[in-house]
Amino acid sequence: MYKKILMPTDGSAASQKAIGEGLELARLSGAQVTFLYVLENISYSLWISPESLPYGLELMEDLKRVGQEALKKAAELAQAAGVPYETKLVEGRPVESILAEAKHHDLIVMGTHGRSGLDRFMLGSVTEAVLHRSEKPVLVLRSR
Repeated sequence: MYKKILMPTDGSAASQKAIGEGLELARLSGAQVTFLYVLENISYSLWISPESLPYGLELMEDLKRVGQEALKKAAELAQAAGVPYETKLVEGRPVESILAEAKHHDLIVMGTHGRSGLDRFMLGSVTEAVLHRSEKPVLVLRSR
């Protein structure tokens, strides 16, 4: 069935729930998992002035630490479940980075916050974009 499962994570409760379910599926099918954290460069979405550049670099380091912690938690869950895994922290745009990595996998397992209305419009949905653009199957788990 599935031999390589991609599990993007942002460290949220929705991601944690998806990781739990994805690890169970991986265990049952004998699959290896890849946990992916995408570090989005803030310069893509924020205007940075020369005065704010030092803080922007510090913020990127803080975000990198958050990503490393999310990957560490995912790795601990995989170890406890006895599922082979690898972790990847990449810099880029989340949707594009996930889709690029998915080319090397059989399935994507992702969580969603289940936002609707204005929250969904304002915050966007990485999961929804991946779901609509992926050539690979996507298993989506709601956190609510």
